[in-house]
Amino acid sequence: MASLQALNPHIEEFVERSGFSTNTFQPLAGDASTRSYMRVQSNSSKAILMIAPPNAEAAACPPAASKAERERLGYNAMARLAGPNLSAFVEIANVLRSNGLAAPEIYAVDLKLGLALTEDLGDELFARIATSTNETELYELAVDGLVLLHQQIETAPATSEFTIQDYDKLAYRTEASLFTEWYWPLFHGAEPISDLVEEFIAIFDDLLSELAAPSTLVLRDYHAENLLFLPDRTGIERLGLIDFQDALMGSRAYDLVSLLEDARRDVSPHLQDAMIEKYCCSIESSKGLSVEQFQKEYAILALQRNAKILGVFARLAKRDGKTRYLELLPRVEAHFKRDLARPEAATLKNFMGQHFAEKFS
Repeated sequence: MASLQALNPHIEEFVERSGFSTNTFQPLAGDASTRSYMRVQSNSSKAILMIAPPNAEAAACPPAASKAERERLGYNAMARLAGPNLSAFVEIANVLRSNGLAAPEIYAVDLKLGLALTEDLGDELFARIATSTNETELYELAVDGLVLLHQQIETAPATSEFTIQDYDKLAYRTEASLFTEWYWPLFHGAEPISDLVEEFIAIFDDLLSELAAPSTLVLRDYHAENLLFLPDRTGIERLGLIDFQDALMGSRAYDLVSLLEDARRDVSPHLQDAMIEKYCCSIESSKGLSVEQFQKEYAILALQRNAKILGVFARLAKRDGKTRYLELLPRVEAHFKRDLARPEAATLKNFMGQHFAEKFS
């Protein structure tokens, strides 16, 4: 990682203003974004420093932006990603905490500098600690977190600095289109002709039209690399949440897909089925969930999310030179192939059979 001065010349001053002095800075593994993270240690106190350069990404989506305005602003606005807007993380963390979930407490933030000092939830990521003996318990805890979130939040929470928007059709479509934009040329060595891109988009538009109106807060990257086990706490507060700044109002099924069709670790079909049943039973009893509609949305959003991830990983490898993401493609391809076997996917399966017979037939 670059020096503190290179990352942001104001880091040390910001941290000291936040009440930390005589600090040591330990770089932490980053994610697929432009953000970086450091653990700050001051005597017996510690915190996480988030460095989110304000100009490192395209602008986020203004709440009242039209489709044409979003297209002009670029991918972040079209997909309704937070981009460089650090207030999204701060506001959503506060929403989650106020609803009984263990998101990091925000100690200090400077939006202009793109710096935030937050509670350190430790290193016990589900992805690191899951074993054959504790995996079911961890995933049950993760599902309990979704149940609580979905019971508590059914309309967009009021926030002062950031508007939580809907996961709308344009956002879903923009993400799914990464498949034809990046994964297709990676596999075929050439871009698809425009007619095929339009056919692909039309298929997804038909699928997305089956989704019900947004009904809860969707964290969008709810998986084992973003969930922490907090052993010193009790109940649902043992579940630590990070990387939720892109949250939108959307379908209850989305985050369960993210959890169970994980791009970075295998989740057995048996465990997937058990967690879907656990979720449905919990929500059905309290919210009158239509299990049939939920299963339909799960099937559709599994297709959408995995098409997106195939495109994202191809883009990271080709555009950004992060070739390690190519190693994750086989697992996501396997998810996508299984998703195509569901009855909701019949038209898309036929399309894939014509153009990716070796991979998805």
